[in-house]
Parts: sequence; C-alpha cells; structure tokens
Amino acid sequence: MTNIDIKENNLYRLDSRLLEILLLDRTTKKNIIWATDNYASRGLGYKFNDHIDVYSIIKRNGSLIKPRVEKSKKEQADRVKSKAEVFTPSWVCNAQNNLIDNAWFERENVFNTETEKGWTTNSEKIIFPADKTWQDYVQENRLEITCGEAPYLVSRYDAVTAEEIEIKDRIGLLDRKLRIVSENVNSEPEWVEWAKIAYKSIYGFDWQGDNVLLARENLLRTFIDYYMDKFEHFPITEYLLEIAEIISWNIWQMDGLKYVIPNSCTIVDETIYTLFGEEHHKVECEGCKTNTPTKHNGIYCKIMDWGKNKPIKFVSLIRR
Repeated sequence: MTNIDIKENNLYRLDSRLLEILLLDRTTKKNIIWATDNYASRGLGYKFNDHIDVYSIIKRNGSLIKPRVEKSKKEQADRVKSKAEVFTPSWVCNAQNNLIDNAWFERENVFNTETEKGWTTNSEKIIFPADKTWQDYVQENRLEITCGEAPYLVSRYDAVTAEEIEIKDRIGLLDRKLRIVSENVNSEPEWVEWAKIAYKSIYGFDWQGDNVLLARENLLRTFIDYYMDKFEHFPITEYLLEIAEIISWNIWQMDGLKYVIPNSCTIVDETIYTLFGEEHHKVECEGCKTNTPTKHNGIYCKIMDWGKNKPIKFVSLIRR
C-alpha cells in the first residue's frame, strides 16, 4: 500500500465541511453522482445515478475510494472497456505540459529538461520574458479534459506506477504555478491570495464520480503540500475551505461529448391529440439524436467565470 491515497476519514476528521464541499456538484446543487456501476454491488446509495453521500465513503467505507493504481486489475480493465479510462505516466504529462510552456515562454527547458522517461528539474528561479510577468503566468487559464485523477494539473504521484514525486520535482500545470508563487512571494497572506488565483485558473472535468473526488482531493492536498513547504506549518482551516470552494467549481462532473451531467438526457413521452384520440410517442433528446452539443435536454454543466464572479454554462464556451 502506498501513501498516495487521501483517506476520506482523515479529511472528515480534519473538518467535515471539506468533504461536503468536495462532493458538491455546483450545477445541480446536489452531490456528484457515482456515474459508474463499479460500486453497485454495495446496494442502495451506490447505484449509477445515486449521489455520493459523505457517509457512504467514511468510517467503515473509508477505504472505498482508491486511486486507479490501487484498484483491482479487473476493475481497471472494466473501466478501460466501459469508459476508455487510461492513465498517463508522469513523464508523458511532463513532456506535454512542457510544450505549453515552451510556447508561452518562447524557449525550452524552463522548468525541467526531459530525459528518457523522466526529467531533471531546473532548480534555479524561473526567469520570465521581457514582455511577461510571473503574475501573467499564474493567471493563465489551463484545462485538463477527461482529467481522471488530474495528473496533468497536479503530480503528487505517477498515476501509473504510484511512485510519489517530491514537491521540487512536480510537473503539473498547477504545480508550476504554485512554484512560481513560492519563488516570488514571501508574505503568507499574499501567498495565499496568489495561490487562490492559481486555483481559479485551472479547470478539469471527468465522467466518473470517484475520479472527480480523487482529482479534487489531489488539488486540495497539493495546496497543503506547497503551503507547508513554504511556511513550515499546517494551513488554517479557513484557507482550506476557501481552496476547496474554488476546486468544487473548477473540477466538475460532465459528459465531455454532450457537456451535460452524465446520463441526464432523457427520452420524453409526447402526447399528440388527433381526431381519433391521443397518440403517444417516445421523443429522443434532439442533441443525442443529431449529435448537436447545444440541443441536449440534459442538465448543462456550469463552471465559475471568476472574472465576472458568476456561473456560466460550459457549453457556451464551446459555442464561442
């Protein structure tokens, strides 16, 4: 057993509100759903469309939610087959994240130098182009689609091997932003404010509820890691609640092909009145029928536009 798994019992003991926030679906104002049958054998409350309740994953159920690498081989294979769930090794995440930074900085090897299936970290303070600032970098929006446990955003561990990664060597998009904040800010209140800005700039979505929770937990734990690395003491609960609030908006549950809550599109019974009486027809969701993203009758997912501080439908960004 590795140390990568964040125990829900520990989160609950730290402050029950943290787990409650991390389970929230900001679109429905209810909890995220399981959206998988992997837990259905446990009975009521664990079916595909059931909401994940706090008490369904704590106490004697405290080891139920596990990172993919700690799931059984059968469960891993089932999820590959049903939802094409394949996790990416950290060296691949790093190489692809480097491509983003190569373009932004207009030079290579900014955070690290790639080696064969690995990397060597650049330990020097990051230097910024003449026309860009560290604040610009921290505020740049980044999105990981079908994020799973969010290995492109935060790299606490290699999602394939379960090998833990030291803070100084982490390569996630959020890891890089928090490194920049730590290199340029020494005041604790200012550091926390810029960390919140960093969290507001990264997004990710996934279909399956346990993945959404794991991703959210990984992001929360990452805040604790960088905070403690910088200030050498545990963050106060107020900070954790504020970060959890941001995470619950920015990491959300969604069908990535339809932009709605998984399984929320419906077949509607339509009644037509004619001279010969009533006729009943089954009407399929127009979006599903025509593969038109804006025509679904399901529940369109909302994210937070932090610039305007108001929720927007994610599909509206696709239409633009």
